[in-house]
Amino acid sequence: MSSPGITVFGVIALTFMVVMYALERRHPSFVLAFAAGCLLSSAYGFLAGAWPFGVVELVWTGLAVRRYLGVPRQRPTN
Repeated sequence: MSSPGITVFGVIALTFMVVMYALERRHPSFVLAFAAGCLLSSAYGFLAGAWPFGVVELVWTGLAVRRYLGVPRQRPTN
């Protein structure tokens, strides 16, 4: 069973992750922020003793970073 502090951390991490996912279409930086949220959620999973959740979120972190690196950047026009 996890402590209340870990539970609060998990709620904050998951909320951040979902909000960043919802904002991804606005700017590529939100894709990277989503990856950070996945990493925080993975940490929560391991801290809470739910290692399968931690592993899955770690995989999502990698996929999100890969997606971020593949997003075409807008070039400034002169």
